[in-house]
Amino acid sequence: QVQLVESGGGLVQAGGSLRLSCAASGRIGGINAMGWYRQAPGKQRELVAGITGGPGVITRYADSVKGRFTISRDNVKSTVDLQMNSLKPEDTAVYYCRGYDHWGQGTQVTVSS
Repeated sequence: QVQLVESGGGLVQAGGSLRLSCAASGRIGGINAMGWYRQAPGKQRELVAGITGGPGVITRYADSVKGRFTISRDNVKSTVDLQMNSLKPEDTAVYYCRGYDHWGQGTQVTVSS
């Protein structure tokens, strides 16, 4: 089994920043691609950012977050982080970590206007 545990969500004003972290544990042999997704009320879950396992790490972002969000990973610690800057009310959602064919439990991000 693989466990993905997210942390770092919360309430922030528009223009502020938050950093989400996802820690993987369990049967995680190898380094897999990982990603952050989000789901707002009444909307489908969408990919926010993804990062390959390496070597030669490749990242990709949803158009709506390019230039504001940065995904990174620490293969030694088995963590993947999402730095979110210049947050907007439309970024409000539950954010989920995805990796090793598993989902985390989600962490709420709320951006007030």
